[in-house]
Amino acid sequence: MNIERVKRLLKKKENIRLEFKKAAIALPYNLFESIYAMLNRDGGDIILGVNNNGDILGVGESQVTTMITNLVNLTNNQQKLDPPFILFPQKYEVKGKWIIHIQVPASSQVHKSAGVIFDRSNDGDFRVTHAHQIAEIHNRKRNHYSEGIIYPALRFEDFKTELFPKIRNLISSNNSNHPWLALNEKQMLEKAGLWKRDFQTGQEGYTLAAALLFGKDEVIQHIVPHYKIDALVRIQDTSRYDDREYIQTNLVEAYEQLMAFVSRSLPDKFYMEGDQRVSLRTKIFREVVANMIVHREYTNAHPCSFIIYTDRVETENANNPHGHGPIDPDNFAPFPKNPAIAKFFIQLGRVDELGSGIMNVNRLIKEYSDKGTVQFIEGVTFKTIIPITATATEGATEGATKSNDTKLDAVNDTVNDSVNSLIDDGVNDGVNDGVNDGVRKEVIRLTILILTNEGAKTLNIAAKRGKSKPTIERYLRIATKVGIIEFKGAPKTGGCFLTPKMKEKIK
Repeated sequence: MNIERVKRLLKKKENIRLEFKKAAIALPYNLFESIYAMLNRDGGDIILGVNNNGDILGVGESQVTTMITNLVNLTNNQQKLDPPFILFPQKYEVKGKWIIHIQVPASSQVHKSAGVIFDRSNDGDFRVTHAHQIAEIHNRKRNHYSEGIIYPALRFEDFKTELFPKIRNLISSNNSNHPWLALNEKQMLEKAGLWKRDFQTGQEGYTLAAALLFGKDEVIQHIVPHYKIDALVRIQDTSRYDDREYIQTNLVEAYEQLMAFVSRSLPDKFYMEGDQRVSLRTKIFREVVANMIVHREYTNAHPCSFIIYTDRVETENANNPHGHGPIDPDNFAPFPKNPAIAKFFIQLGRVDELGSGIMNVNRLIKEYSDKGTVQFIEGVTFKTIIPITATATEGATEGATKSNDTKLDAVNDTVNDSVNSLIDDGVNDGVNDGVNDGVRKEVIRLTILILTNEGAKTLNIAAKRGKSKPTIERYLRIATKVGIIEFKGAPKTGGCFLTPKMKEKIK
């Protein structure tokens, strides 16, 4: 978290979302009461090494690392925090003294320890003992956080298991000592809060968040059939699009696909961070893309869009608002819309601390664009408007178009003859009699597309080509009959590949 935000917190008085605690040589005895209470209410910030008046007393320098390690391990220990919610405190030196900042997000689950539940008010943390008070907390979570909806029929077999090695690599790259790395796949899902039991209804199972993060594509479509991310470039053809990416896969890979779209569609800019050159485009849009994915309201059918115009990028996604109107990056209280998904992306290193995305984008946009400011607008939909330099975008678009044209020309030298040869063989054998020049050209385009996107699904091919699914299916049938393309896998999960015969021809 930005040190500037921590300094602003130190100037405030304790409130329902802010707690100061002394911690000279050890974690305070009542620290976890505040953690339980903030998780169960609206989240907040805890700063160790500060008294109730906001005076910095400091944490013993030799104890800082030990305290942080203990806190990480305890929040991952079900005996201490049930269900676990792993937290990652940060240390800062302020006025020559060390303090520890703990950001506690609001959780979509109800947390307790030894059967005791805590809630929070302006007066601090209090035990919740009456049945009706406990029911109120459960109902508040259930009604506000749709990511926690339980699907009892959702099974581990419905998840894309090949994602787990990728997830482990990402976690390890971000934190080689992460406690999740010692767990098996099912244990990891439980620790991540993606499996839960509703103690009021007795219902138990994997959640909507689990399906979105790990589900096979067809499973996600069954649960949330409206789910998609529509990424468009509207610079030359403003009524339709110049380029399009239609994303309908799990959130881990959706992030990667949308970032790949950003890389090929937007210019980068020389930027030094210290003595190291970094991609300014990546630093800005990783925050924007992660924010779209992490904070979207997935039960709402409003389309999620990422649109590149000549002078700006606009994003919009369905939202469960915690306020309305423009957000002030210098004065706002971060609030997670999907705490479990946000927590998971933090472990992958794709999100820093809650609220850091807005601050980072606001800080870096001054280096990326020569005009305007970023707008973050909270409402029934969450909108982000990022100004970009028009001339740079036009240059990048023209360069990408020329580059693509050059690549297509080179590929066409081999693909064009190979496709026509196989179609001619099919016509001679009576397989595809009456195939006209227009169809031949479409089959060539499909072949090039699949050559660079092996395993592509029919819907994605249709979106990329800007044509209907039945039309694309017709072209694919022709290409399949003459041995250009083959379909591999189950009907709902498989994809299109070039045949060995076609690959041999275009070597």
